[in-house]
Amino acid sequence: MTDREDFLAWVTSALYEAEVALHNGNSAPRRALWSRKEPVSILGAWRNAYGQREVDEAFAFLERSFSDCLSYAFELQAHDVVGDMAYTAGLEHTSASVDGQPRTYTLRATQVYRREDGAWKVAHRHADTVTG
Repeated sequence: MTDREDFLAWVTSALYEAEVALHNGNSAPRRALWSRKEPVSILGAWRNAYGQREVDEAFAFLERSFSDCLSYAFELQAHDVVGDMAYTAGLEHTSASVDGQPRTYTLRATQVYRREDGAWKVAHRHADTVTG
């Protein structure tokens, strides 16, 4: 399996499952896939975070906010792997409850990954809401 194939297999399995869990109110699987090394950052649709403490706080906030995920799909539009770095860019289509209210929305999401001890970890996320 090539690096790109291995990376895409991880994106469509472990990363996908972690996002579904988050949208059901469980941030632990997402947290397990994020780097514990600095720098880490989020430029989020709802909240920004810089560094481990703020990223942990952002995940706790999202965990409290989300529940009852009816569907989550990641429409991958671009990706690459170069050595121990990779990125994805795509659209996240989600139907879940946010603060108890059902919502359906799409985010444009770009993430940067680094391979640490042979495993892919998320180091940066940028997402914003698609409007119109």
